[in-house]
Amino acid sequence: MTATGPDNSAVLSVAECRELLGTTTVGRVAMVTPQGPRIVPINFTVHDNSVLFRTAPYSELASYARDQQIAFEVDHLDHEHHRGWSVSAVGRCQQLTDPEILHWVNSEWLPQPWAGGQKALLLQLPWTELTGRRVGGDHWPHPPTPLGH
Repeated sequence: MTATGPDNSAVLSVAECRELLGTTTVGRVAMVTPQGPRIVPINFTVHDNSVLFRTAPYSELASYARDQQIAFEVDHLDHEHHRGWSVSAVGRCQQLTDPEILHWVNSEWLPQPWAGGQKALLLQLPWTELTGRRVGGDHWPHPPTPLGH
Protein backbone atom coordinates (compact mmCIF):
# COMPACT_ATOMS: atom_id res chain seq x y z
CA MET A 1 0.00 0.00 0.00
CA THR A 2 1.27 3.46 -0.86
CA ALA A 3 1.40 6.46 1.42
CA THR A 4 1.10 9.84 -0.27
CA GLY A 5 3.27 12.58 1.19
CA PRO A 6 2.78 16.36 1.31
CA ASP A 7 4.75 16.75 -1.93
CA ASN A 8 2.12 14.66 -3.78
CA SER A 9 4.50 11.71 -4.10
CA ALA A 10 4.13 8.18 -2.80
CA VAL A 11 6.56 5.43 -1.93
CA LEU A 12 5.38 2.22 -3.59
CA SER A 13 5.28 -1.16 -1.88
CA VAL A 14 7.33 -4.06 -3.25
CA ALA A 15 4.08 -5.64 -4.52
CA GLU A 16 3.17 -2.43 -6.40
CA CYS A 17 6.68 -2.21 -7.85
CA ARG A 18 6.50 -5.83 -9.00
CA GLU A 19 3.10 -5.19 -10.58
CA LEU A 20 4.34 -2.10 -12.43
CA LEU A 21 7.31 -4.03 -13.84
CA GLY A 22 4.76 -6.17 -15.68
CA THR A 23 3.26 -3.21 -17.53
CA THR A 24 6.14 -2.46 -19.89
CA THR A 25 9.05 -4.13 -21.68
CA VAL A 26 11.69 -1.41 -21.93
CA GLY A 27 13.94 -0.28 -19.10
CA ARG A 28 17.52 0.79 -18.43
CA VAL A 29 20.50 -0.93 -16.83
CA ALA A 30 23.07 1.18 -15.00
CA MET A 31 26.55 -0.28 -14.63
CA VAL A 32 30.14 0.79 -14.12
CA THR A 33 32.71 0.31 -16.88
CA PRO A 34 36.42 1.17 -16.91
CA GLN A 35 35.39 4.37 -18.75
CA GLY A 36 32.88 5.28 -16.01
CA PRO A 37 29.14 4.81 -15.45
CA ARG A 38 26.93 3.72 -18.35
CA ILE A 39 23.18 3.44 -18.80
CA VAL A 40 21.93 1.04 -21.46
CA PRO A 41 18.31 0.66 -22.63
CA ILE A 42 17.07 -2.93 -22.73
CA ASN A 43 14.00 -5.02 -23.47
CA PHE A 44 13.18 -7.11 -20.43
CA THR A 45 10.74 -9.42 -18.76
CA VAL A 46 10.26 -10.45 -15.15
CA HIS A 47 10.33 -14.01 -13.86
CA ASP A 48 9.77 -14.57 -10.13
CA ASN A 49 12.00 -11.96 -8.45
CA SER A 50 14.38 -11.35 -11.34
CA VAL A 51 14.59 -9.03 -14.31
CA LEU A 52 15.63 -11.01 -17.41
CA PHE A 53 17.19 -9.51 -20.52
CA ARG A 54 19.13 -10.48 -23.62
CA THR A 55 22.37 -9.07 -24.96
CA ALA A 56 25.14 -9.92 -27.39
CA PRO A 57 27.92 -12.06 -25.85
CA TYR A 58 30.58 -9.36 -26.37
CA SER A 59 28.46 -6.31 -25.62
CA GLU A 60 29.16 -3.72 -22.98
CA LEU A 61 26.44 -5.36 -20.86
CA ALA A 62 28.01 -8.79 -21.16
CA SER A 63 31.47 -7.43 -20.37
CA TYR A 64 30.69 -5.13 -17.45
CA ALA A 65 27.30 -6.06 -15.97
CA ARG A 66 27.69 -9.83 -15.63
CA ASP A 67 28.78 -10.85 -12.12
CA GLN A 68 28.60 -7.23 -10.93
CA GLN A 69 26.21 -5.11 -8.86
CA ILE A 70 23.96 -3.21 -11.26
CA ALA A 71 20.81 -1.12 -11.11
CA PHE A 72 17.75 -1.40 -13.32
CA GLU A 73 15.11 1.28 -13.75
CA VAL A 74 11.79 1.55 -15.54
CA ASP A 75 9.31 4.40 -15.47
CA HIS A 76 6.17 5.86 -16.94
CA LEU A 77 5.59 9.59 -17.40
CA ASP A 78 2.33 11.35 -18.19
CA HIS A 79 3.45 14.81 -19.29
CA GLU A 80 -0.08 16.08 -19.83
CA HIS A 81 -1.21 15.41 -16.25
CA HIS A 82 2.19 15.87 -14.54
CA ARG A 83 2.26 12.43 -13.01
CA GLY A 84 4.30 9.27 -13.27
CA TRP A 85 6.04 6.44 -11.53
CA SER A 86 9.50 4.93 -11.35
CA VAL A 87 10.68 1.50 -10.17
CA SER A 88 14.30 0.56 -9.47
CA ALA A 89 15.88 -2.83 -8.82
CA VAL A 90 19.38 -3.46 -7.51
CA GLY A 91 21.34 -6.71 -7.32
CA ARG A 92 24.14 -8.82 -8.76
CA CYS A 93 23.71 -9.55 -12.46
CA GLN A 94 24.37 -13.11 -13.55
CA GLN A 95 24.16 -15.26 -16.63
CA LEU A 96 20.90 -17.17 -16.80
CA THR A 97 21.65 -20.90 -16.54
CA ASP A 98 18.59 -22.39 -14.80
CA PRO A 99 17.13 -24.92 -17.31
CA GLU A 100 13.52 -24.30 -16.22
CA ILE A 101 13.79 -20.55 -16.64
CA LEU A 102 15.67 -20.97 -19.93
CA HIS A 103 12.83 -23.17 -21.19
CA TRP A 104 10.28 -20.55 -20.09
CA VAL A 105 12.27 -17.76 -21.78
CA ASN A 106 12.60 -19.69 -25.04
CA SER A 107 8.93 -20.71 -25.16
CA GLU A 108 7.02 -17.81 -23.62
CA TRP A 109 9.03 -14.57 -23.57
CA LEU A 110 7.56 -12.42 -26.30
CA PRO A 111 9.48 -9.13 -26.22
CA GLN A 112 12.24 -9.28 -28.79
CA PRO A 113 15.18 -6.87 -28.59
CA TRP A 114 14.63 -3.72 -30.59
CA ALA A 115 18.31 -3.39 -31.48
CA GLY A 116 19.58 -5.54 -34.32
CA GLY A 117 22.11 -8.34 -34.07
CA GLN A 118 22.23 -11.62 -32.22
CA LYS A 119 21.25 -11.31 -28.56
CA ALA A 120 22.05 -14.87 -27.51
CA LEU A 121 23.30 -14.19 -23.98
CA LEU A 122 20.57 -14.22 -21.34
CA LEU A 123 21.25 -12.27 -18.17
CA GLN A 124 19.21 -11.97 -15.01
CA LEU A 125 19.10 -9.49 -12.19
CA PRO A 126 17.72 -11.23 -9.10
CA TRP A 127 16.98 -8.11 -7.12
CA THR A 128 18.01 -7.63 -3.52
CA GLU A 129 16.21 -4.29 -3.45
CA LEU A 130 13.06 -3.25 -5.31
CA THR A 131 11.81 0.29 -4.72
CA GLY A 132 9.51 2.76 -6.41
CA ARG A 133 7.85 6.15 -6.25
CA ARG A 134 4.79 7.69 -7.80
CA VAL A 135 4.22 11.41 -8.28
CA GLY A 136 1.10 13.29 -9.21
CA GLY A 137 -1.31 12.21 -6.49
CA ASP A 138 -3.67 9.30 -5.94
CA HIS A 139 -6.23 10.23 -8.59
CA TRP A 140 -4.88 8.49 -11.65
CA PRO A 141 -5.01 4.95 -12.97
CA HIS A 142 -2.87 2.79 -10.76
CA PRO A 143 -2.03 0.11 -11.44
CA PRO A 144 -1.96 0.59 -15.20
CA THR A 145 -3.14 -2.19 -17.46
CA PRO A 146 -0.62 -5.06 -17.70
CA LEU A 147 0.81 -6.03 -21.06
CA GLY A 148 -1.42 -8.11 -23.28
CA HIS A 149 -4.71 -6.70 -21.95
